Amino acid sequence: MSDETAGTSIARPRPGQLLRLLGRAPLAVGATALLVATTGSTRPVQWQPRPLSAFDRQKADLLLRSRLPCLGCHMLDGTGGRLGSDLSDLGARLPAGAVHAMITDPQRVVPGTIMPKVPMSPPTLDLIVGYLLQHQGSSNRQAARPSTPGSQARVASEDPTAVYGRFCAPCHGVRGAGDGPNAPFLPVRPTAHASKAAMSARSDDALFDAIFTGGFVMNRSNFMPPFGMTLERDQIWGLVRHIRSLCRCEGPDWSRDNR
Repeated sequence: MSDETAGTSIARPRPGQLLRLLGRAPLAVGATALLVATTGSTRPVQWQPRPLSAFDRQKADLLLRSRLPCLGCHMLDGTGGRLGSDLSDLGARLPAGAVHAMITDPQRVVPGTIMPKVPMSPPTLDLIVGYLLQHQGSSNRQAARPSTPGSQARVASEDPTAVYGRFCAPCHGVRGAGDGPNAPFLPVRPTAHASKAAMSARSDDALFDAIFTGGFVMNRSNFMPPFGMTLERDQIWGLVRHIRSLCRCEGPDWSRDNR
């Protein structure tokens, strides 16, 4: 796909190429790449944040740290995961509309990214994006970042092992020991899916719900993101079966339904 701007054809980046551009290119190049991927054009996206009051900023910071899953993968002022980009000075690096589009629908902007779509009301979405764009923190781009799977054309794999390795292993570990490369940066150790004692106490439905809705809804760590708007239901049930293979166990007797 291309866009004709002033007689120049601009190709849309291939899946995975955008993330590499944003990580390595100068600010202007990275911003242009994100605009092209978001809209197919270098013309600026119109969305702009509203000015935030002190109360707005405090509310947004509280949501990020205690309710939303963003800091499970991203760092903000030295706190949070290392899978994604540092959010501490996002507004100085990327256009407002591009950031809004990425948080609204990550798969549309970067097909195959492991960043899930997080359900938020429009006012909450605008508040969070506005806060991140106006936040003036100190970015630590030199911090070590664990390697993450590259983007794919779309989240289409039906192989539970591959889906687990892509979306779960960065925190939970390839073998489900709770020791993924991002685990040391989280305030709560990721659940050990290989633990028979822990997993045999959870029903298949509880595991499905945790993957679908995320940790906060299940009264667990909010840093565990929801994947219900990113993965298909069959893929999530495949992850449940894969977790059962890791722990070599079943759920409680009362919960078994021969699924």
